Amino acid sequence: MNKKSRRNFIKKSSVLGAGFFIVPRNVLGGTGYTPPSDQLNLAAIGSGGKGSSDIANASVNGRERIGALCDVDFSGSAKRSVKKFPKAKLYSDFREMLDKEKDLDAVTISTPDHVHGPAAVYAMERNKHVYVQKPITHNIREARMLTKMARKQKVVTQMGNQGGSNPLLNMVQGWVDSGKVGKISEVKVWTNRPVWPQGVKMPNPDASLKPDSLNWNLWLGPASEKPYTPNLHPFNWRGWWEYGTGALGDVGCHLIDIPFRTLGLKYPKDAECSVGSVYTKMWNADYYPEGCPPSSLITLSFGATKKNNTPMQLTWTDGGIRPPHPEIIPANDDIGGPGSYNGVLMIGEKGIISTNINDSSPLTPKLYLYNGETEFGPETEKMPEPEYGHQRKWVDACKAGFNSKEHLELTSSFDYAGPMTETVLMGNLAIRSYMLRKENAKGNLDFFARKKLLWDGENMRITNLEEANQFVTRKYRQGWKI
Repeated sequence: MNKKSRRNFIKKSSVLGAGFFIVPRNVLGGTGYTPPSDQLNLAAIGSGGKGSSDIANASVNGRERIGALCDVDFSGSAKRSVKKFPKAKLYSDFREMLDKEKDLDAVTISTPDHVHGPAAVYAMERNKHVYVQKPITHNIREARMLTKMARKQKVVTQMGNQGGSNPLLNMVQGWVDSGKVGKISEVKVWTNRPVWPQGVKMPNPDASLKPDSLNWNLWLGPASEKPYTPNLHPFNWRGWWEYGTGALGDVGCHLIDIPFRTLGLKYPKDAECSVGSVYTKMWNADYYPEGCPPSSLITLSFGATKKNNTPMQLTWTDGGIRPPHPEIIPANDDIGGPGSYNGVLMIGEKGIISTNINDSSPLTPKLYLYNGETEFGPETEKMPEPEYGHQRKWVDACKAGFNSKEHLELTSSFDYAGPMTETVLMGNLAIRSYMLRKENAKGNLDFFARKKLLWDGENMRITNLEEANQFVTRKYRQGWKI
């Protein structure tokens, strides 16, 4: 039975039994008891790392039932989920789990980035609500696909950028909507990521080193087939395009979320970039196009919006490169978050808004106006429930149903998170295009794509460099294409 059928069955059974007696639920199960008919039956695809907190938070302190756990290696941090939910059935292949556990209502997906899209598609095809870690997909085409599929299947969705549920965003939104900073024409976003190996040569495969507990074939998923490669699972995959989406994919959906949300942005008009180089030989920069660079500068241009009626340029820097300290902000004040490691500056006609990364770190919103006025949010935040209730709100919306009030109030359903993810991944498209090269007439290799890329967002195409469009999607291993 699906969730609706189970509830209807319980309701009909109650009516048939009314001739005997009705016992209040709290008498049967105690105060706060949630009867099985009102519980969601949840599963996790990716049960370790961030997946362990995602499924734990979605259980809402045991209010909901965890019917199954899926992971390619239960010997690592996924052990925490097994211990917490001992009655859950265990699977290594999410496809087998979803085919066998037909009474599942919803799943959390917290795998490496390259499996997000295939897992979400498989689940939504079977009418499961999905909570997917950020970015919701590995590439732009998948993000557009998931956004459309969620509407078609009428499932409730949420991306795992939990800071989107932070109530302090209302303070930033108020500063924008009230016109306190005037029209915002420039946004600076930066991070200290990567904090994992990046811009270096891919480790050599060595099948002899594969842990017995790891299902390497399922870990690869849609990526190309290759022998076990050490130092990718469980975390360092982030720096390789086959599996990860670099610094942008790691925290771009937290940082870029702030201007994207408060300024009402959609698709950028164009993108350009430059990347940091490493020289281990004189005059010859190391060239590892299979991996993300050690640092990058991305520039995205946006048109006017209803919330910000002026063209706007957003710049992103990673690798620890941050923007200059604005004159209006006292020299001893951090920009962005503590230590100025991560942050957002929204630069308007009348002043500047400064915020931290929007994950579960204190947002520390600060307003500096050119007339000398300032307004600061709290340095620390009260969090009455984990991660601002981001997973719990999704669970409540799943229960209320598609297009319910609870669903429409979600901060990162795919209607929002899809276009925002596409914008984040547009930066990666620019980086990968920047690294393209081909042989010229003299037999030398030229970097031919180092130009501003013009983007047709509605049709998902670069209009002035056809070779760049290969990065709108990816090559899929046989049996994994979506």
